[in-house]
Amino acid sequence: MDSTTARNQAAPSRTREQALALAREQALDAAERLFYGRGIQAVGMDDIRGDSGVSLKRLYQLFPAKEHLVDAYLERRDIRWRARLAEHVDRWREPERRILAVFDWLGLWFAEPGFRGCAWINAYGELGTGSERVAARTRAHKTAFRTYLAGLVSAAGRPAALGDQLFLLAEGAMVTAGIDGSAEPAAQARSAARLLLEAGK
Repeated sequence: MDSTTARNQAAPSRTREQALALAREQALDAAERLFYGRGIQAVGMDDIRGDSGVSLKRLYQLFPAKEHLVDAYLERRDIRWRARLAEHVDRWREPERRILAVFDWLGLWFAEPGFRGCAWINAYGELGTGSERVAARTRAHKTAFRTYLAGLVSAAGRPAALGDQLFLLAEGAMVTAGIDGSAEPAAQARSAARLLLEAGK
């Protein structure tokens, strides 16, 4: 087989892979909009088909069950959420200012149009007790966030217990902001975090 023949045979395979990758992103974009905006249980795969333009046959090729799509949606959102947080915090170099920047970023997030609270808490509230995939994905996200805060606390030379306290402040702010539809809980949590930092000096 010469090189031209090999390239010609490989081209359809690459085209199919590209089509699948594009369809996957379109489906995940639709899942992000609909699951977060309306709730997971209120959205069926036919809704995803209608919003994404991806056929049901292709959707089920990519995600054999709705639970798999929910899991993939939460996984992608986790990567993006933590990257956005880190990008904001990295604007500062002073260790204690970096800790407070977490709460500044939460305030920006809470103020975004369409904010409906924490996607992982929402998903766990809807499906967690009946879906080990969702429960595991939620635990992984919260563990990663707690670990991130612990790293900031360690870099500031503060006791590890402060990381857990900050985590609870942030989580409480997320829940309250989701219920109240207000960014104010982030400012309140930031004030409490600042008091904890000052008390530890």
